[in-house]
Amino acid sequence: MATVYIPTHFRRLTGGQSKVTVDAADINSLLGALDEQYPGIAERLLDGDGEVKRFVNVFVNNDEIRTLQGMATPVGENDKISIVPAMAGGAVLRRRS
Repeated sequence: MATVYIPTHFRRLTGGQSKVTVDAADINSLLGALDEQYPGIAERLLDGDGEVKRFVNVFVNNDEIRTLQGMATPVGENDKISIVPAMAGGAVLRRRS
């Protein structure tokens, strides 16, 4: 089974678990199985077309799936899957009076 690393703000959906194991042949089936185990996670990861949202990156080992075969990227039993939401923000500037 592949190991899926869950980002902090999705852990409430996995009962606080930081990593879970999923048996799947590719990313598409892995995300489907993940949503079956932890309902609601797919809606946070996938857009209306069933693709990974543009501000979410999914890695198989060290390679981002968009540079591989996208949702059809194969997943092996020893693979490590990382879900990495994009971070946004910037510096807070204080005005001196």
